[in-house]
Amino acid sequence: MPTPSGKFKIAAVQASPVFLDREATVEKACRLIAEAASQGARLIVFPESFIPTYPDWVWAVPPGRGKILNPLYAEFLANAVEVPGAATETLARAARKAGAYVVMGVTERDTAASGASLYNTLLYFSPEGVLMGKHRKLVPTGGERLVWAYGDGSTLEVYDTPLGKLGGLICWENYMPLARYTMYAWGTQIYIAATWDHGETWLSTLRHIAKEGRVYVIGCCIALRSADIPDRFEYKEKFYSGSREWINEGDSAIVNPEGEFIAGPVRMKEEILYAEVDPGQMRGPKWMLDVAGHYARPDVFELIVHRKAHPMIKVAEDRDAGIASSYYHPHPNRSAELTAEALPPSRGRESARSKPKRKK
Repeated sequence: MPTPSGKFKIAAVQASPVFLDREATVEKACRLIAEAASQGARLIVFPESFIPTYPDWVWAVPPGRGKILNPLYAEFLANAVEVPGAATETLARAARKAGAYVVMGVTERDTAASGASLYNTLLYFSPEGVLMGKHRKLVPTGGERLVWAYGDGSTLEVYDTPLGKLGGLICWENYMPLARYTMYAWGTQIYIAATWDHGETWLSTLRHIAKEGRVYVIGCCIALRSADIPDRFEYKEKFYSGSREWINEGDSAIVNPEGEFIAGPVRMKEEILYAEVDPGQMRGPKWMLDVAGHYARPDVFELIVHRKAHPMIKVAEDRDAGIASSYYHPHPNRSAELTAEALPPSRGRESARSKPKRKK
C-alpha cells in the first residue's frame, strides 16, 4: 500500500474496564470509540486485555490459594470474548459507525478445543466493520501464565491499510528481539504496544522501539484504581487492603519515529490521547537506519518465522468407513465469517491414504 499523502490523527484510549463485566466493558468501549472518532481519530487503540479486564490478581494472590483463584478464573472465563462472537460483532459495528480502524485488547476464550483456556489477544477491526484478524500473545509473563495460554506464530501479522502498515505486540512481547524484528521486517509503520506495564523503564522501551524501527509507536495501558475492583471480590480485602489508590497508573503515550513523545505519557487518570501522524516520517528517517533493510546483514544473520497453526485437536476418521479425514484449521487472521477461502489450500478436507497391503 502506498504511504498516505496527508497527515491524520490517531488515538490511544487509557481507561479502566468495568471489572470482569464483558457486556458493560464492550458498551464503554463503544462509547470511547465514538468519542475518539468525533475528534477525527482514524485509528483508535485500546489496552491489553481491556475486555473484560486485566487479571491483576495474578500478581497479588499466591498460586496456592485455590479457594480464591478458582472462582476468579471461572468468572474471568465466563466474561471472556469468543472470536468471532457477539462481542466482536458489536465492536465491528462500532468501528464501522466511527469509520476508523480499532485495535482492541481482549481475553479470548478458546472455542476450538476445551472451551476452558484463555488467550491474551489483540483484535484488529477495519472502518468497514470487518474483523481483519487477531494476534495472541506468544508468552504470558510470570504470573500471567496462571490464566493465559501461549499463542503461536500463526497470529503474527501486519496489515496493509490506507494509513500505512499496522501491526504490533503485547506488553513484554516487546522485549522479544526476534518478534520485534519480525514486525520491522514486515514493514510495520504504525506499531501497537498494548500493555499493562508502566513507569520509566517501559516508557524508555516505547521510545527505543520507535527509534529502532523508525515507526510510530502507540503505547496503551489500562488505568486501574483499587476502587474499580468491586468489594465482593475476596482477594481485594485480603491482598489490596491499605494499598495505594492506583493499582496501575497508566503511562499511555504515543511516540514518533525519532523516539520523541508526541502525546503523553498520561498518568493516574482516564484519558484519550491524540497525536498527528506525518506519513513522511514513516520512510524518511530510514535512510540513516533501516534495521530490517540496509542494516539487516542477511549474509550474517538469518531469522525464520514459523507461522503454522498448532490446533489443540485434529479429527481423522478411517477412509474405509466411507468418511475422509478432516482437519479443521481456521485461519487466525480473517474476518468473522469462516469460509472455504479461510482454510489453507488443500487443508479444508483431505483424503486419508489407505495403507499399502503387506505382501504375503
